[in-house]
Amino acid sequence: MNFKLPTLLSAVAIFAFSATTFAQEAPKYDYTEAFKPFFYPQTGTETRSASGQPGYKYWQNSADYQLNVSLDETKNEITGSAEITYTNYSPDQLGFLWLQLDQNLFAKDSRGNAVVPLSGSRNGAHGEAFDGGYKIKSVKYDGKDVKYTISDTRMQVDLPNDLKANGGVAKLKIEYSFVSPQYGSDRMGVQETKNGKIYTMAQWYPRMCVYDDVLGWNTMPYLGASEFYLEYGTLSANITVPANQYVVASGQLMNEKEVYSKEEINRWNEARNSDKTVAIRPESELGKNKPTGTKTWKFKIEKARDFAWASSAAFIIDAARINLPSGKKSLAISAYPAESAGEKAWGRSTEYTKAAIEHYSQKWFEFPYPAATNVAGNEGGMEYPGIVFCHMDSKGESLWGVTDHEFGHTWFPMIVGSNERLFAWMDEGFNTFINDLSTEAFNKGEYYHKQNMGKMGSYVLNDNYEQIMVGPDNMKERSIGVLAYFKPGLGLGVLRETVLGRDTFDKAFRTYVARWAFKHPTPWDFFHTMENVSGEELNWFWRGWFLNKWKIDQGVKAVKPLNGDYKNGAQITVENLGQLPMPTTVEVKFKDGTTQLVKLPVEVWKRNTEWTFKVNSIKEVDQVKLDPASIVPDVNAKNNIWTSAQATPVEKVNLKAFTGIFSTKDLPLKLTFTEKDGKLYAQATGQAEFALQYEGNNKFTFEQADIAITFSADKKSIDFSQGGRSFKFTKE
Repeated sequence: MNFKLPTLLSAVAIFAFSATTFAQEAPKYDYTEAFKPFFYPQTGTETRSASGQPGYKYWQNSADYQLNVSLDETKNEITGSAEITYTNYSPDQLGFLWLQLDQNLFAKDSRGNAVVPLSGSRNGAHGEAFDGGYKIKSVKYDGKDVKYTISDTRMQVDLPNDLKANGGVAKLKIEYSFVSPQYGSDRMGVQETKNGKIYTMAQWYPRMCVYDDVLGWNTMPYLGASEFYLEYGTLSANITVPANQYVVASGQLMNEKEVYSKEEINRWNEARNSDKTVAIRPESELGKNKPTGTKTWKFKIEKARDFAWASSAAFIIDAARINLPSGKKSLAISAYPAESAGEKAWGRSTEYTKAAIEHYSQKWFEFPYPAATNVAGNEGGMEYPGIVFCHMDSKGESLWGVTDHEFGHTWFPMIVGSNERLFAWMDEGFNTFINDLSTEAFNKGEYYHKQNMGKMGSYVLNDNYEQIMVGPDNMKERSIGVLAYFKPGLGLGVLRETVLGRDTFDKAFRTYVARWAFKHPTPWDFFHTMENVSGEELNWFWRGWFLNKWKIDQGVKAVKPLNGDYKNGAQITVENLGQLPMPTTVEVKFKDGTTQLVKLPVEVWKRNTEWTFKVNSIKEVDQVKLDPASIVPDVNAKNNIWTSAQATPVEKVNLKAFTGIFSTKDLPLKLTFTEKDGKLYAQATGQAEFALQYEGNNKFTFEQADIAITFSADKKSIDFSQGGRSFKFTKE
């Protein structure tokens, strides 16, 4: 589904969010909390391996559908039957079946209508008064009437005998009808045009609920905001419409010769061999043939979790070949009204569709369907297997963006079938992430705007939002765009650019897609896969970015010449202030204009809140900057830069003056101080030497052991303190 978000945030927006971010005291960084073990709620099981792949006994039920439906254009009414073959591969016997009746969202007394606020919502029917929801005429099991109970958008069918485990088959037939809303929660509907209505039909037949190894039956009601969780199977549909209408749908058209003219079929054959868009039904032919009666269009799609279709006498139709990595071919198809025509609008839709499908197929996993059809309707953007609905008024960059986004959903959740109702970020967020890469690749970046990820921190890491792992029905509607789309998409970008690197991330992400293609992963399966393939511990990232609302805030604390002279090198201290640690990239700029890059791994923050390191150079430092590429969304950019204007005078130190052997009557040991490579080292009797940090005024420290050593002015004695105890040593 499409949710409009700014590609680049304005300075005003960032400032506004920054103000609220720092209005309250931020929690301090706790490295034991960030990296604590036992992140995963359970170890591997027979069905889900701890490595992130399906377990050796992974099972998944299937649902095949034979759908027969007719459209009454006068009433906007759909009448049909659904014959469902449901196979129970689970180890459990099932005494009842659950189905989804999504059209019941539009019934007057639905739970979805009840939660629409007075201010309105994109969900529901926008206040349209009509007799919405399913009218169930009959439910049969193995040819006989069976008891069923309808509860809002769900139907429970009680079986006369338990459905057997490990392959038991149930056959249902449901006869039904419903009146289509004009605006169907931005996912389906009816659009008036000058040449006739456009019907974009989805959630139009009873669908099986998923029975899985995580929750058993997944029966959360459809309230409008949360999307779908569906079983895979083969879906066949016979769609009967007025004879002057053209139908496009999920999958392969099975009776082309019965519904298209010879000339139109010739054009289809041309399109199947053309990388350029071919007109199948051009605008010039609209309204010329007005046959009466009805036509039945027959479609079939395999390895799919849903089926959608569109029908209209107003359709201009064009198409082009899609070239897939294996050498197979598919078809990019567009269907739109005359109002949407033109090279600055839907005239480029097929070009956009072809480019998106070819990119994602090459990058992640090959497109599995015989056609990819883009339909102009009244939806902002909505995705289904092999077909998407985008708004008829979209054009140029907007049309590319929504087309690319909706077809990106082919991979999430059409191929990787996650539970959208619970975890919207696993399809919308993942899709938002891959959309950015696709847009960069399209037509040499025609519509690409590089995101300044570093400026996004105050926007997405904001206390006014809930956590990503909260489902859409459990967060404010205004939060959905950030938490389902933008923040998880940005998080994958950070993981790719900052934490893992592009090659490692891409390998792990491809592995996740391949492992869970046409299956049902959970967030933990994704987390496990990314860690196991990359070889990196990432629980700190999942914990902070997805499960909590932790902020990223790193800063430059201090910069000074080593021992008071840059000829000895520079000493830089950085600190991790926010709850979420990150690998730290430090750019050191010298007075002569040259730069040096220092990269600190995230492990630096596993037991430290600040870190001091040496830059080997003889040049004077002019500026120190964190995250010079601006790819880490830090909530406070002000402390990311240190300039020489902030420098305070530093005394020059002659380390040799501090060397020697010191002893005390209170302890049976001696301290030996030596100078090497511009540093002062201390060594206690029988122990390893350790490097000391000069703090000024004859004071040195060794932070790891909480040691402080202060020399007297004449360097003949020292005060040694550790852990609250102090001793006086004198020079021998």
